[in-house]
Amino acid sequence: MKPVTGHLEIQRLADLSDDELVAAYAPRSGPWLRVNFVSTVDGAATGSDGLSKSINDDADGRVFDALRSRADCLVVAAGTLRDEGYDVPRLPLVVVTRSGDVPPKLRDAPPGRILMATVATADGLAEARHVLGEGNVMVLGEEEIDLAALKAQLADRGWDEQLCEGGPSLFADLLAAGVVDELCWTVVPRLLGGDGPRIATGADVDVALRPVLLLEQDGTLLGRWLVE
Repeated sequence: MKPVTGHLEIQRLADLSDDELVAAYAPRSGPWLRVNFVSTVDGAATGSDGLSKSINDDADGRVFDALRSRADCLVVAAGTLRDEGYDVPRLPLVVVTRSGDVPPKLRDAPPGRILMATVATADGLAEARHVLGEGNVMVLGEEEIDLAALKAQLADRGWDEQLCEGGPSLFADLLAAGVVDELCWTVVPRLLGGDGPRIATGADVDVALRPVLLLEQDGTLLGRWLVE
């Protein structure tokens, strides 16, 4: 790595081996919650089809895979899971939902692979416990999910490297709860215009970030930002 200014390091992605790339994202402490997003230069977090997969590219995919290889678990909002068509990943996947609905593609996952963070008033709570197993359903509040408790409970399971892949509303809520340690943000060299979502929407937040790593490939910028 090449120190440029302060603690920011800039490097060509192609110059890093797979092992070096994974090492470049080592957490500073634990438990560690990082959030990974992609957007266009003008801030669109999805393409015109409403999906992030339509704006990502090979560089983003390589870092995406590196982050997943480090992670102990994934944390994803139920709406994002349904919209993006998630299959059952190799990692434990925590579905964040106030309704308690288990996305259809995840209902037949091996026992313990899918978990849920929800609330006591969730309409689907009883069914979620039946489908996923009572020990895999975390009730973390009456009507709102306690996201600090979620981070702590995942760490109690031994999952110190926690990777959130969205969506924008969950990201804003995590920021508001003060539990995000890092944003991994890919900016692809495209402009889309329109009124698509940003990477954080909903809750009002004002969070300072410190860039510590910037990778580049074919005009795509991949940054690592620590929450101050």
